[in-house]
Amino acid sequence: MTSVETRAGQLLIDGEPRLVIAGEIHYFRVPRDEWADRLDLAVEAGCNAVASYIPWLLHELPDGTLDVTGDTRDDRDVGAFIDLCAAKGLWFIARPGPFVMAELMNEGLPFRLYREHPELVPVGWDGVPTGSRTLDYLHPAFLAEVRRWYATVLPRIYQRLAPRGGNVIAVQLDNEVGMLAWVTNSPDLTGHLLADFRDWLDAPARRASTGHTGGTPWPDEPEGPDGTSHGATPWPALAALSPEPDAFARAVRSPEESWAGELRAALPLFMRDRFARYLGALRDLAHEFGVHDVPLLVNLHGTAAGSAEPFPIGISQLVETYSGLPGMVAGSDHYVGEMTLNATTDLYVINAFQAAVNGPDQPLTSVEFEAGSGDYGNGMDVAYDPSTVELKTRLFLAQGNRLINYYLFAGGHNRPLEVPIGDGIDRIAFTGERHGFAAPVGPEGQRGLTFEPTSRAGRTARTLAPWLSRMRPEPDSLQLGLVLDAYASEYHHPGSALMTEITEDLTRHRGAGPRRALARSTLLLGYQFDAVWLERSAPRDDAVLMLSTGRFMDAALQRRLAAWVRGGGRLLLLGRLPEADLAGRGCTVLADALGLRGIGMVWDAAHYFPTARAAGWTKPWPDTRVGWLQRLAVDDSPGAPASEVVLTDCDDIPCGVEVELGRGRVVFLAAELPSNLALFGRVLDRFGVRPRLRLETEVPGVFGLSTVTDNGQRLLHLLNVTGYEPEVVVSFDGLPARRLRLPVRAGVALPVNLATPVGVIEWADAELVDVAADRLAFGPGLAGDASSVRLRGPVTAVEGGTLSVDGEVSVVTGQGPFVLHLPT
Repeated sequence: MTSVETRAGQLLIDGEPRLVIAGEIHYFRVPRDEWADRLDLAVEAGCNAVASYIPWLLHELPDGTLDVTGDTRDDRDVGAFIDLCAAKGLWFIARPGPFVMAELMNEGLPFRLYREHPELVPVGWDGVPTGSRTLDYLHPAFLAEVRRWYATVLPRIYQRLAPRGGNVIAVQLDNEVGMLAWVTNSPDLTGHLLADFRDWLDAPARRASTGHTGGTPWPDEPEGPDGTSHGATPWPALAALSPEPDAFARAVRSPEESWAGELRAALPLFMRDRFARYLGALRDLAHEFGVHDVPLLVNLHGTAAGSAEPFPIGISQLVETYSGLPGMVAGSDHYVGEMTLNATTDLYVINAFQAAVNGPDQPLTSVEFEAGSGDYGNGMDVAYDPSTVELKTRLFLAQGNRLINYYLFAGGHNRPLEVPIGDGIDRIAFTGERHGFAAPVGPEGQRGLTFEPTSRAGRTARTLAPWLSRMRPEPDSLQLGLVLDAYASEYHHPGSALMTEITEDLTRHRGAGPRRALARSTLLLGYQFDAVWLERSAPRDDAVLMLSTGRFMDAALQRRLAAWVRGGGRLLLLGRLPEADLAGRGCTVLADALGLRGIGMVWDAAHYFPTARAAGWTKPWPDTRVGWLQRLAVDDSPGAPASEVVLTDCDDIPCGVEVELGRGRVVFLAAELPSNLALFGRVLDRFGVRPRLRLETEVPGVFGLSTVTDNGQRLLHLLNVTGYEPEVVVSFDGLPARRLRLPVRAGVALPVNLATPVGVIEWADAELVDVAADRLAFGPGLAGDASSVRLRGPVTAVEGGTLSVDGEVSVVTGQGPFVLHLPT
């Protein structure tokens, strides 16, 4: 009997905090007599778990019967694969759908559903058939079919749950819910869904948040216009539409401009509620068939074209399915390519945003963590740098992820469909006969290009797991604002100018800011920030809030921000002045409070180059070309907030202002600024914020994070994502500054007051790579011949350096790698 639970952001197995490093291996793509070989490779790569989809499509026979025991094919024996994982000492994460994606036909659903239940197949805008194989999730006919599938497959999982003595430590419900409609901009507008939408519009209680836990209440939080405090907005134009089903369907599928803005804002919020009810129905079915007492996973999608900028769309869609709900855990699903300045910023931000939305007991996880070489088309046209998977793993561990599932760890083969459908391939998936060409382990079981880098990452995680599983990140007095409704942008009718305008504005002005300038600048300065979900929580009292704003912002949030600043809040705004709410109705509450008014946008053009120029305390700072800027009129009448211009355009018209509002202060920069360490460093200095971990280097691309246990043990995580070998001066909270040289495209975790079974490592210029009863092993020193390891405790002999004693501290100096031999 093994307990599995989440508490205080940790994943506890039998009461002990653990890191789970899993590899996705699809048993249905690997011959049964090769299963053991793939699992051995996972163990060799440092994995302690395996995950796999369990596709309904593969287990339903042409006559509609289901086989999960291998009666018809030996590779359909789900239980045998899970048991073999257990025999290899591996935990198992089950992913039974019903949707599983995985490049399978119909996203893993049987063809029969589409033939027998045409009422499940949605249409989108203007009644046009959707461009994906999605179905109406909540239709009773679909839920009845899911019940039949779950009734067959879940008992095989139930028998093997860890609390029942098995090795299944988590079960994922469905996969990437809402993704298909988002990527096609084609909402699932079935008649059944539209009737549900009509009811939702008429029921204020259903429009309210489902009750997220955690967070700090806003001071004197104003009520929203519908009397609620969560900022929900009524939809008078939508409410006035004809309730007659056909007329209402036409109005939603082909909206007129008079209600298009409200529809754009309301439809995603309705879908949040609907997705929550769908996942709730799956959760109830799982419980009915005995699957409980292990975390139920929700997979958050959202990366696109190598960017994680849109990732919070998935959080927005699914937040009510898991946030603060006991037993539910969400995980990221990301494909961003090589570890670049952009990718590092994106990944840091999505982890921060996930943590902001999680309840206090919910840990960060990544249930699809890109591990391949990038050659997903099998064209030898992409090969990621081998450092990529290791750098990503290090970043995620430093931000507190407790479960990482390398996807796809092992490739395989797509077998032919039992009944050909004449689609040009007639296989279970559309990738051809071979699948997972880019994986660390190739389709035929060969070690791929990324096997060794993935193994290095796994070994690092395994060595540092006793500390990382307990550690938490240490943010400075800095928070990035998450406006989740700014990511409720997945649907807009292509013929609606208003819908398109709002969606484009939200996309340009959210998250990390235009050109990622807020997040990347602060990270490269050495700042560590967390995030705050502003629809739920006020920023921390000690924190400067960084927020990217556009023309459209919810009225309640505008009021809250103004009131928070008046009460002493510190706010860094980057973007445009909000001038309307999320439905496109005029709203200048925040601008009015700041005494600012937009007097025109200036855009980069063929023969015009907008330039931001320093003014006031931002001097000296060179004139900088920007993609656009907003000219501002500053209210200087009696009684207006005191202000100082800090940026202008070349005509000396303000485009950046510092405003004193009540007991607080706002710096508003209304330009598409590039990441700039001098400018943003000066702004944060102005706010009095200093980074705990300070990095000095001439190479942009060095990131630093620190993690700490409750009793003060730390790891300092340094990541060099560049092809350079920079010299970096590292300072941390009173420790002597260390001048280190970081290897090309590499990461390192340096211990500070780290308690090991054989002594406390006060400081080391090298990473701990092995711990044994009679020795500690470290990697190469980063300070050359002067690299040192300071251990509070006796050392009997050393390799790689010279031993001296300073009181009760053994000091080893040299170039490393170091091995310290200790008394047994």
